[in-house]
Amino acid sequence: MSLSLVVLSALALSACGDHAAAPAADQVAEGAVADDVTKTPGVMMPADLPRVCRAGLAAIHGQRVADIQIEGIEGEIVKASWRAPVDGGRLFADCRVQGDVVTWRPTSLPDPAQERWMDTAGDPVVRFVLRGEEIEVNQTFPDGTREQAMLRVEEGGADG
Repeated sequence: MSLSLVVLSALALSACGDHAAAPAADQVAEGAVADDVTKTPGVMMPADLPRVCRAGLAAIHGQRVADIQIEGIEGEIVKASWRAPVDGGRLFADCRVQGDVVTWRPTSLPDPAQERWMDTAGDPVVRFVLRGEEIEVNQTFPDGTREQAMLRVEEGGADG
């Protein structure tokens, strides 16, 4: 199929969908409105930064949220650690949030040159959505595959 035919088909289809009549306000069920409100993603507040980083790092590294410990916060960077699965030592990382994207970098490595932010085209893109005490983490890998996780992260840190 030629590119011009695909473009024309897309334009024709988009024009058709805009004319559907919206239901009158008195025809919308109360439950539907309430469901939409509860499904609306939350807005990230400064206090959510450690929660989002814990969820993001847990999803990225296959850890439980409860295993990600916050070591400190310096400006907009969260410093975290967790038990290394192989030798029982500790792994360390910095985490930051830009918009709805979580980025991280390993820290405390023997070779500081390897301590780079994982935000290049060859790295997964990690996005989040706040949903109350749950945080939805969506990873898109360079090959186009995706993973999604819903992680419970309470403000006080008591989670699992």
